[in-house]
Amino acid sequence: MTQIGSVRNETRHAALGLTDEKVVRMYEIMVLARKFDERAQLLQRAGKVNFHISGVNQEPAQVAMAFAMDKEKDWFLPYYRDYAFVLSAGMTVKELMLSLFAKGEDPNSAGRQMPGHFGCKRLRIVTGSSPVTTQVPHAVGFALAAKMRGEPSVSLVSFGEGSSNQGDFHEGCNFAGVMKLPVIFVCQNNGYAISVPFSKQSAGRISDRALGYGFPGYRVDGYDPFEVYRVFKEAHERALAGEGPTLVEVMTYRVSPHSTSDNDMAYRTKEEVDFHRGKDAIPAFRQYLEEHGLWSEEREKALLADIRKEIDEATEYGERAPFQPVQDAFRYVYAEASAEEVR
Repeated sequence: MTQIGSVRNETRHAALGLTDEKVVRMYEIMVLARKFDERAQLLQRAGKVNFHISGVNQEPAQVAMAFAMDKEKDWFLPYYRDYAFVLSAGMTVKELMLSLFAKGEDPNSAGRQMPGHFGCKRLRIVTGSSPVTTQVPHAVGFALAAKMRGEPSVSLVSFGEGSSNQGDFHEGCNFAGVMKLPVIFVCQNNGYAISVPFSKQSAGRISDRALGYGFPGYRVDGYDPFEVYRVFKEAHERALAGEGPTLVEVMTYRVSPHSTSDNDMAYRTKEEVDFHRGKDAIPAFRQYLEEHGLWSEEREKALLADIRKEIDEATEYGERAPFQPVQDAFRYVYAEASAEEVR
């Protein structure tokens, strides 16, 4: 198990400006995201939903980077494993279930898109698409707009390490570096681009690429949420100060298959997966809270009971909710004429 703040008299969260309430809330969202993910996998295996793409093991880092941002002013362009991030931004389990079941009330796409393709106007989450990395130049555009308008906001865009080899990544970084835009590029390096290991994708660190575009790049341990928070907080402050972009490479591991359609044992071993599963940062974070008197076995039981109830209710609602009406199939595809234009 990864050790976080193992010395009892150290309060890493306080040193970072995190209150006791916030650090407890971070843990609660980590567990909520994990339990949602596990339920989604069960629903797919049971034939209740068609598809799920898991973010298990990446939740602690996602929560940490979300807590370093400003939910009221910043713009978020997540990628398809960012369940813990969007939950931290304010999305609900009910909304995620509506997306999973592809129902009409789904705020992401009214059930049109695959699960994990987030988009929510009220939460400043920008709609993503299936082609990977297209969100990177979009994030740069949002940052450019903020700079032109003089708005104190930062755009955060996340993607996998496979995406860092796409042209969208390089073009986005180059433009953002030249224009000194307030954007944070987040590569969640989980070791595999579908079935391709990182060793066959790149000969160097992704974070080092930032130097070629004229801004800092950092590699951070995704199993240490406090260090992730620190790096993102500094990147956020740097962006607001007009100092330009930051590239952060979060080192983690994808313990689940690429998706529920993937047989990951065709390209890696169970021993490898089990080794990384044993490094899970959620139990380590709980241990830290307990060492500082912020958590207990009683609170853990209460949290799990509350989460179980929330997920059960969201599952039932999502399963029973209606699909989008057929007559709305072409909405948001073509321009809609106003009543005056129709006349």
